Amino acid sequence: MRFEPVRTVRAYERIVEQIEEAVERGDLRPGERLPSERELMVQFSVSRSTVREALRVLQARGLVRSRPGDPNGAEVQPFTPAALHKSMTTLARVDELSIGELVQFRMVLDSAANLLAARLKTPEQLAEMEAAIAAMRASADQGYETFSAADVAFHDAVARASGNKLIEICNDVVRSIVLNLVAGKLADAPELMERSVRHHEEVLEAVRQGDGQSAARLARQTMYDYYETYVPEAQRDALRALLE
Repeated sequence: MRFEPVRTVRAYERIVEQIEEAVERGDLRPGERLPSERELMVQFSVSRSTVREALRVLQARGLVRSRPGDPNGAEVQPFTPAALHKSMTTLARVDELSIGELVQFRMVLDSAANLLAARLKTPEQLAEMEAAIAAMRASADQGYETFSAADVAFHDAVARASGNKLIEICNDVVRSIVLNLVAGKLADAPELMERSVRHHEEVLEAVRQGDGQSAARLARQTMYDYYETYVPEAQRDALRALLE
């Protein structure tokens, strides 16, 4: 039997954990201030440098705003989409998440966005989707990067039309990471671009007609067809489950 090495937890990490837990419980609310550095040193029985390292980490995570030596203590920051985006990006990039899990999550997110957009879209949002498809068709002969930018614009318009900020943020994060993972394997392929344009036109028509079920099904099937070859065979069953 072999045991795993024990990871040494530094004092500042424990401080970070306790303050994060206090915010999660609601004991510390946006706009409130932490005790001063000196008081934190006393409460945690640590040095000033340890307190400052903990505050630096908390600030980097968007949880507090801190200035060294501020006698009033660090201020707890309100939730912002930017902070969530940053946290989601960090989470989605960890090694424990496979390409199969990321693609599966994209299938769920895209289908949910399409479903909601079919019900909640506005004429202005439909116009954004139409403009994105027109840009895709116009850029098909300009290379993958230009075409992809127009593709992203379409998905962003649909995500906004869903009316759900979490779907919008998560979609952007997961899409970017998945595309980065397979970027070296992608190549300009006019027939694939043409197929992609037709798919987006089908989604747009389903959204326009308010047919959320069809729009959601199109998202899952197309995502599977596009990424299947990039996902190891052992991970594909989970993707197929979403097609049933």
